[in-house]
Amino acid sequence: MNITNCTPEASVAVRPKTITEKMLISMTLVIITALTMLLNSAVITAICTTKKLHQPANYLICSLAVTDLLVAVLVMPLSITYIVTDSWKLGYFICEVWLSVDMTCCTCSILHLCVIALDRYWAITNAIEYARKRTAKRAGLMILTVWTISVFISMPPLFWRSHRQLSLPPSQCTIQHDHIIYTIYSTLGAFYIPLTLILILYYRIYHAAKSLYQKRGSSRHLSNRSTDSQNSFASCKLTQTFCVSDFSTSDPPTEFEKIHTSIRIPPFAHDLDTPGERQQISSTRERKAARILGLILGAFILSWLPFFIKELIVGLSIYTVSSEVADFLTWLGYVNSLINPLLYTSFNEDFKLAFKKLIRCREHS
Repeated sequence: MNITNCTPEASVAVRPKTITEKMLISMTLVIITALTMLLNSAVITAICTTKKLHQPANYLICSLAVTDLLVAVLVMPLSITYIVTDSWKLGYFICEVWLSVDMTCCTCSILHLCVIALDRYWAITNAIEYARKRTAKRAGLMILTVWTISVFISMPPLFWRSHRQLSLPPSQCTIQHDHIIYTIYSTLGAFYIPLTLILILYYRIYHAAKSLYQKRGSSRHLSNRSTDSQNSFASCKLTQTFCVSDFSTSDPPTEFEKIHTSIRIPPFAHDLDTPGERQQISSTRERKAARILGLILGAFILSWLPFFIKELIVGLSIYTVSSEVADFLTWLGYVNSLINPLLYTSFNEDFKLAFKKLIRCREHS
């Protein structure tokens, strides 16, 4: 959300950047932009070319990658130019388009994380029923809803920006913080409400996963081993949530399964009878799930929370920040578009295999 260009820094003296500073800044930001383009393009290509990844949960991942790719292609390059030159030279129309696309895409990226968390929550807490509802059509409706909400959050400034733009020098492309109600509305809708929902959902997901691990460990001890293995196999295919056996299924596991069950139970684990051994396996899986959820939440919060705190204190006229701080916080948020493809695919074995296939094809071409 390019609100490097959304703070009233006009009142703050800006020291001209030296040639060395401009080179270092531009090189760093260009590398971030290039990596964001590369990683999100790889995710999109992997999903489109790998039949095993054609699952509703992965369609949400693909849509997130498309949104983050749009940030890298349409938003980041112009931001680099504006930061390095300290001047806007592309005219009023391009400025309007850039600001609108920036706010829409960044908001949409954040909201995608929210619907992905919601999809995972339904998949584990209402597994059997949601397995029937988890269709491509449903995923498409969720994606359409996210884009619609993003437009409603980011478009209102267009109705008053044309009047305010006349008061700005031609060399500036900024959104003025003179609408306190809109500042509260946009920050709540684009970040604080999604953040609250994500925290609640992943908290419940973790506790549901913990309960599931403990119940399966207990039932495995009480039931016949071979019968339990068959039931576990059937449960994996039916629920498509937490598959904890080593049986291979004809139905490809969803991204949700993989991210929470990177640790598989080896065949000999079914022979473990002592409570201590079963508890150790359960605890290991719980720690793994906690680490993964911690990474997802930590990356999101560290990337965007400082920026939206700044937006509130500036929009409410509590404090004014320098352009350097505003630029840094804006790009800290952009980095989330670089981190997303890593976090949402690196724990999935199917994605890993698809990426290796892409690399091999690249080497042979």
